[in-house]
Amino acid sequence: MEEFSAHDSWKTWFQRFGPKLLLCARHYTRCQADAEDVVQEAFVRFWRHQRGLPGDPMALMVTSVRRAAFDLARRNGRRVAREERTFDDGDAGFAGAFEPEGLDGAERRAALEEALQRIPAEQREVLLLKIWGELTFEQIAAELQLPPNTAASRYRYGLAALRQHLTAADCHG
Repeated sequence: MEEFSAHDSWKTWFQRFGPKLLLCARHYTRCQADAEDVVQEAFVRFWRHQRGLPGDPMALMVTSVRRAAFDLARRNGRRVAREERTFDDGDAGFAGAFEPEGLDGAERRAALEEALQRIPAEQREVLLLKIWGELTFEQIAAELQLPPNTAASRYRYGLAALRQHLTAADCHG
């Protein structure tokens, strides 16, 4: 077991244990980039909240890596589920309002992403918070520091702009 000193800097600890933690994280994640993100998140958690706890610091860091990997997997799972609900062909909700004719799922997704980039940033932000973030207008208003009615109107204007861009793309496609 390697010894830790209370006087070691976080950089020293990270240089010493980062590669081992990355190998551990890679076991729990889909790709190298996710593993690197997990190690960074886990190390920050450990350094801020756990390094003073009794027990083997390496064991605490490995536990932190494992938890961070599971948290990432849960977040990704929720995101994928939201996107699938949004882009599901049978969905009569949001996605049903934006069905460019004759496009398969990947083309439809690309058309929607392109249309999202064309609307004003403040409308796009409210749409993303409402649809993908599943926030209420009150929560969006608090997050963006604006009145709830403004959040709701930006949402309506954003939806209208999306429809317009997707309809125009349909006509020109």
